[in-house]
Amino acid sequence: MKFLLDENTDRRLVPFLKNLGHDVTVIAIDYPHGLLDHEVLAIAVKQKRILLTQDTSDFGELIFRHRHPHCGVILFRFKSEETNIVLRKDRLSYVLRS
Repeated sequence: MKFLLDENTDRRLVPFLKNLGHDVTVIAIDYPHGLLDHEVLAIAVKQKRILLTQDTSDFGELIFRHRHPHCGVILFRFKSEETNIVLRKDRLSYVLRS
């Protein structure tokens, strides 16, 4: 699968996903600084990538209210105390298996 990590998503997921054989790019590394959410979503669509984000409101608004196209979004909804990378990898593995 092809993934695009939003700038607010834990970059420690990159090697985890790559070790599973996935193609991963990262907004904060591979693209110009300061992209707006609709630009991030457009990149994901153009490159046929699933967006990984923790941005709970903006992408939902763009996709569901404004009907922007997408190739899929995985939203991490963690409380601030749930920053453990093992938990994130476990949840992501569950989603990928399902």
